[in-house]
Amino acid sequence: MHLPAQFDSLAAAGVALPPDRPLHLAIGMFDGVHLGHRAVIGAAVGTAHRCGELAGVLTFWPHPSRLFNPQNPTRQIMPPGVKTRVLLQLQTDVVITQPFDAAFAGIAAEEFLPLLRKHFPGLVAIYVGDNWRFGRGRSGDVALLQAEAARHGLAVVNLPRLDRGGEPVSSSRIRACLEAGEIGEANAMLGGTYVSEGTVVSGRQLGRTLGFPTLNLVWGSELAPRFGVYAIRVAGPGMFAPLPAVANFGLRPTVEQAGVPVLEVHVLADCPFGSGDALTVEWLKFLRPEQKFDGVETLRAQIARDVAAAGTILRG
Repeated sequence: MHLPAQFDSLAAAGVALPPDRPLHLAIGMFDGVHLGHRAVIGAAVGTAHRCGELAGVLTFWPHPSRLFNPQNPTRQIMPPGVKTRVLLQLQTDVVITQPFDAAFAGIAAEEFLPLLRKHFPGLVAIYVGDNWRFGRGRSGDVALLQAEAARHGLAVVNLPRLDRGGEPVSSSRIRACLEAGEIGEANAMLGGTYVSEGTVVSGRQLGRTLGFPTLNLVWGSELAPRFGVYAIRVAGPGMFAPLPAVANFGLRPTVEQAGVPVLEVHVLADCPFGSGDALTVEWLKFLRPEQKFDGVETLRAQIARDVAAAGTILRG
């Protein structure tokens, strides 16, 4: 059996992968790139760079549940582009995103390491979390990985799961926090701020008539946080520092019942953004749930309170 063509072509971001450079490879889904993931990746990066060698990440898209449970797939915290960018920020030299399709899912666990050696001739060490599974039917575990690696002259480093509050840090736990509006707890487990990306589209300018002009962003993530109002920061491409802002995410029940959730952003500074701009949003604090008001004036007064609350939080 051979790996899919996408794997063979090394769909990578970052530097090219020289075949004669030793490679330390962290492997996993890494959805959210949370503290546990960062421990695995950090071990690969630290060891590789101390030795003057390469640190890489092999990750996957879509989530296996898209193949095995398409009616109820696991919604991902980060789309692949955001995940790649975050992984590269961790000083990795290369990120390879392998499409998780039927061909890849059908690879037997015993065939996995020979295929890695074939396609990554410089491979010297593999880094995984202690609950990582691989191969057809998830039949491979860390014990099998270590046994097979010894046969192929590879090192395996497996990192224990990290705990927070007596429970393991996990992507599923972070998803639950986001859906509950517990952004602070989600960010603590992520080891950074929850990030989304979107493009500004033209709206009905309702915010402007209320005295609080907003940017409407097309929502692109699979997993959406709880509907409500948030203190955020927002940045455009190439910006050194993001701008403080307040955002409403939801269906806008007071002024219209939107058919799909809308992310409306009011920048608490001179706003340099406009229609067509691609923006990055950092979610910092949940202020209140979305609610329906009895009129526009009541809504206007509440928005003013939201702006004041967000300004206080973002000024620190």
